[in-house]
Amino acid sequence: MISLKVISRLLDYPTEELWQHGDELIEAIEQANELPIKRAVQLVMFVREYLNEDLLDMQAQYCELFDRGRATSLLLFEHVHGESRDRGQAMVDLMAQYNQQGLQIDCHELPDHLPIYLEYLTVLSAPQMLEGLNDIAPILALVGERLKQRESRFSALFELLLELSRSEIQTSQLSDKVAAEARDDTPQALDAVWEEEQVKFLADDKNCGGEVSAHQQRFANAVIPQYLNLDEAQNLGVQK
Repeated sequence: MISLKVISRLLDYPTEELWQHGDELIEAIEQANELPIKRAVQLVMFVREYLNEDLLDMQAQYCELFDRGRATSLLLFEHVHGESRDRGQAMVDLMAQYNQQGLQIDCHELPDHLPIYLEYLTVLSAPQMLEGLNDIAPILALVGERLKQRESRFSALFELLLELSRSEIQTSQLSDKVAAEARDDTPQALDAVWEEEQVKFLADDKNCGGEVSAHQQRFANAVIPQYLNLDEAQNLGVQK
């Protein structure tokens, strides 16, 4: 699906290459005929307005939004597994799925990064792609609502992804919950969680005889994420 590939590009870190090929993105959307006219127009307008901004400014805003705190992280497993051991195995399993489709990612990239996952979905059959989007629909809904309440333009992309997933999750029911959340991207919150995570990691390291897996080492000392209650999220479907 071309529109999914376009959204993947737009959710990735802003680069000069993207700014140079904006017209190609718009042309791809217009030729795809995959989206309702209203949604296609919205996506085209997003591309035009986004790429009309200064690249350096957008890079700074991107880092502020997606790399500061974990509430709006684009790393999918942070919203489910956090820094637990389960995340390492989930990474391995996801990489195996990528390999089965012949998808190779850069050694510096994490397989659960949303743009990479969306790229993977584009090589699957339509039913498999839909299933893959449904798998992450609760995360899309939660992160999308957080972005909406922060008045971020990117919330429109999450709304579109959720619509493409055909999920029955209603983001309106997440509004109050998200509004009541404490922000995790303030300097005070980052400092406090950093100190707490340092203590936890050192304690775990001692208890395990100093043996820490490669996955644990990679994510050690990171800010504790805001976990996603999948059971609760799945209950946010349309009321019959």
